[in-house]
Amino acid sequence: MGAIFEGKPNKNLILVSGRSYPQLADNVASQLGIEVLKTTAYDFANGEMYVRYTESVRGADVFVLQSHAGDVNKAIMEQLIMIDALKRASARSISAVCPLLGYSRQDKKHLGREPISCRLVFDLLRSAGADRVMSVDLHAAQTQGFFDGPVDHLIAMPVLVDYIRDRFQGEFSNVAVVSPDAGRIRVAEQWAQRLGGGPLAFVHKTRDITTPNHAVANRVVGDVEGKDCVLVDDLIDTGGTIAGACEVLKKAGAKSVTIVATHGVLSDPAVERLKNCGAREVVLTDTVPIDESKRWDGLTVLSIAPLLASAIKAVFEDGSVAELFDNYPVHHGQGFLFA
Repeated sequence: MGAIFEGKPNKNLILVSGRSYPQLADNVASQLGIEVLKTTAYDFANGEMYVRYTESVRGADVFVLQSHAGDVNKAIMEQLIMIDALKRASARSISAVCPLLGYSRQDKKHLGREPISCRLVFDLLRSAGADRVMSVDLHAAQTQGFFDGPVDHLIAMPVLVDYIRDRFQGEFSNVAVVSPDAGRIRVAEQWAQRLGGGPLAFVHKTRDITTPNHAVANRVVGDVEGKDCVLVDDLIDTGGTIAGACEVLKKAGAKSVTIVATHGVLSDPAVERLKNCGAREVVLTDTVPIDESKRWDGLTVLSIAPLLASAIKAVFEDGSVAELFDNYPVHHGQGFLFA
């Protein structure tokens, strides 16, 4: 079911969800004060998918939420089919909401004869009929240029920083922000600014570009001895890079290490690595589903639904998405925007 917000009598917002992560869509809908439109979706015996909406979407502004998690290829294909169905059902506008965008790490060529798969995913979304794309913490911000239309690049930093502030009770004199590699030092700088301008460091690492999910943390660049380190990254997949960085920080004399990341893909053996790397805590958002079997006492998972709901409402009401991040009010899933 959709909603007509105050001041927009001729517009209708509808949220639909694929099958990769319906719980997140329900949480976003709850923040917006609406219900997710019921969708008929199933697989044929040969693996092909079928989608049909149970109500009219004609003239509506529709947001198609699908995190590219689990079976990534199936999640992407289902979202494409959903978008195509909306286009053929005369939706007014179609926004593809991809909290985690599949193939976002394949954003450039490292070797000859390689694809740029991230560009292909954006092209597919556009060809299917998406007018805009919304995603959280793309692996590289410049990939927004791959899409021929508006891209709302949301950042989870305000949600994560809010938690870290509470965790350290506002006392950051002994906190150092650490990037797991030199390429993300700019993000670490932004973190440090939000935490009062503390010291920065990064972990020098080497990567074998011919082997997937393989990087070696070598040494720390910067002084972390006796510091409470906040190690920040965008995505944890198998956990090798971030766990190795944590171990290097501990060897360099860090007092404690708190690992913070947006996307917790946690492919095996990530959980074992994170449990045993010496981190005090691992903090993630729920942009992708994290099964109970992959949760442990040292893991904290924060809700991304309020951020997504804020952005969806801003887009629907022709407001500014960028302004959300100036003074983002986070109250951890209590419906602060639309209660």
